[in-house]
Amino acid sequence: MSETNENFWFYAKSFGLGWLLPAKWQGWVVYAAYTFAMVAVRPMFSTPRFRLFFIIITTVILIAIVIWKGERPIRWRWGGL
Repeated sequence: MSETNENFWFYAKSFGLGWLLPAKWQGWVVYAAYTFAMVAVRPMFSTPRFRLFFIIITTVILIAIVIWKGERPIRWRWGGL
């Protein structure tokens, strides 16, 4: 199944590895949820160990969503070359 650019929530960078800011409102919702979790939910954990675990888990979930809904392939890009 071939995806068109309209289906990507995150476009790949032109130079380097990774993605740009979100291209669709769904991507912004993902970033807003991650930011909310870091600011509002993380302080509710009492010990540093649980806070670190929460940060790692939410970051892994964010990266998984970006890889899943982001433009492919995941590789180093050299611009228009």
